[in-house]
Amino acid sequence: MTNDAGLFRLAILLSGSGRTLMNLHERILDGSLPAVIHVVVSSRGDVAGVEKARRAGLPTVVIERKGVSADAFSDAITRAVEGADLGCMAGFLSLWRIPEAWRGKVINIHPALLPELGGRGMYGHHVHEAVLAARKRETGCTVHFCDNEYDHGPIILQRKTPVLPGDTPESLAVRVFEQECIAYPEAIRLFADG
Repeated sequence: MTNDAGLFRLAILLSGSGRTLMNLHERILDGSLPAVIHVVVSSRGDVAGVEKARRAGLPTVVIERKGVSADAFSDAITRAVEGADLGCMAGFLSLWRIPEAWRGKVINIHPALLPELGGRGMYGHHVHEAVLAARKRETGCTVHFCDNEYDHGPIILQRKTPVLPGDTPESLAVRVFEQECIAYPEAIRLFADG
């Protein structure tokens, strides 16, 4: 499925800073990612990602997780992403119960080499702290298909980076994000190409 211009339609789901959203948006603008951002969905209205999306002129919907049932939350997301070809988790910290019609059409990027260091609560600095605590020699990122478990589902691709002596969670995060900026657009292109 594509729109009239032949571009792949992305639904971007976020809960935070919007760095991954802006990476994808910049790749679209420079022509290296033949897609369009159909909608941005945030589970919080008070995050930088919402402001960045709106400033970029992207259609943005806030669906607060607090105070609603898991089913109502998931149903609202499913309605919001209607018309997109692919759902892209971009730091989305709530569980969307993916309906059957969306199985195999939602992907996520995780800042570690899954299946290690994934699951509920394993995001951002928590992951990088765990990598250092486990004395890993390398880390990286994983793009995978989503199912109804956190950080679970078939792996599409991974990119690696070494863990260097003296690394902090912050220095590690910088290098991992550099790999994410390459991996996520690549995975989307693979999906769009079938």
